[in-house]
Amino acid sequence: MILPVLNAGERLARTLVDLPAVREVIVVDGGSVDDTVARAAAHGARVLHSVPGRGHQLALGAEAASGAWLLFLHADTRLDAAAWTALANHIAAPHRRGWAGAFRFKLDDPAWQARLLEWGVSLRVALLALPYGDQGLLIHRDLYAEVGGFAALPLMEDVDLARRLGRHRLRQLHGAALTSAERWRRRGWVRQSALNLRCLALYFLGVAPARIAALYGR
Repeated sequence: MILPVLNAGERLARTLVDLPAVREVIVVDGGSVDDTVARAAAHGARVLHSVPGRGHQLALGAEAASGAWLLFLHADTRLDAAAWTALANHIAAPHRRGWAGAFRFKLDDPAWQARLLEWGVSLRVALLALPYGDQGLLIHRDLYAEVGGFAALPLMEDVDLARRLGRHRLRQLHGAALTSAERWRRRGWVRQSALNLRCLALYFLGVAPARIAALYGR
């Protein structure tokens, strides 16, 4: 399992505490100045150091991983029990090596805005086959190499890889990826959602990911 992190100490600790038995946990730090690295090491994760940028971090983690299957997960995202079962079933079927899998998006907030946002994400995945990184990504190493892996992008690296996979090589697996709603609560439900949509639209219009990242505030 590969987790890109940046100043995510407390969120990362919650994610690592909830993990079932996992063969390998690689935390790729992009220059944290908080206790992220110490917390990762305390929970038994292998820590790698990278230049900032989630695309760089994910690519480095994938290169360092030893397993045949790669699970990419954000520091503030946890898989529920159904998702772990679906993951195990996917890995156990040899013919599924040609498919990558993501999970249903779910927020850890009871607000009605969270349910509306979850519905919107489900619609985006159904229509465009574009899961984001906060839905996790399970992919066999051979398929990952075939499509070129994560590009060294500061933002939109998840959309970039999903587009190269295409609908025929991407499946939504059972179970949910439970993600922190902190950034929506901090920026506001409408403002954060509008910003996400604007970034996606700019990406499809050909705007450089570095400019999009600056707009996003990363």
